[in-house]
Amino acid sequence: MLTRISEAIANVHTEQTLENIHKALSDGFRPIQIVDALRKGLEIVGQRYDASVYFISELVISGQIMKDAMNILNPYLKGESFSTKGHVVLGSALGDMHDIGKNIVKMMLVSQGYEVDDLGVDVPPERFVEKAKEAGAKVIGTSALLTTTVPMSADVVKQLEKMGLRSQVKVILGGAAVRPDMVNSYHVDAAVMDLMEGMQKIRSWMAT
Repeated sequence: MLTRISEAIANVHTEQTLENIHKALSDGFRPIQIVDALRKGLEIVGQRYDASVYFISELVISGQIMKDAMNILNPYLKGESFSTKGHVVLGSALGDMHDIGKNIVKMMLVSQGYEVDDLGVDVPPERFVEKAKEAGAKVIGTSALLTTTVPMSADVVKQLEKMGLRSQVKVILGGAAVRPDMVNSYHVDAAVMDLMEGMQKIRSWMAT
């Protein structure tokens, strides 16, 4: 049953995934086992995207499947403990209401065993830093689709410096409006347009 769940989300089959989750719960599988199966399936989605078998549309759909799955599982997960590779804080910059790219990154991080604190959209710089301090996060990811919201990443860095956390937390800026030279302009640690490049950066930081 757990393999079926992994395969269903890997193949981007919404109804099949959710039906198998309900069946697994009724058969007595622990919710944490089901979450692990979902993560394994999402990891396959990421591999297929990296190999150009899947595209953005599949990532978006699989991310929504994971969200729907967690809505089913969350009531059963109280008291369960998860092993995690560490915390990452994500959010769309202040003034930016777009979240597709952020949600895809979240899905891929979760599939690889990271705990993600998703702050949503239109997030003030100080909120990123407050959450990073609270969670002990090593990475803050700010998403910016609009050129007008990109400079907010510099304010995240300034807030980290103000709180004495700059040496402990990496900041990555991602989105359609992002260019590599923004590393120097806004003093972030990385500025990427490419999803897999961003994932590689985050993984390398989290491993240190």
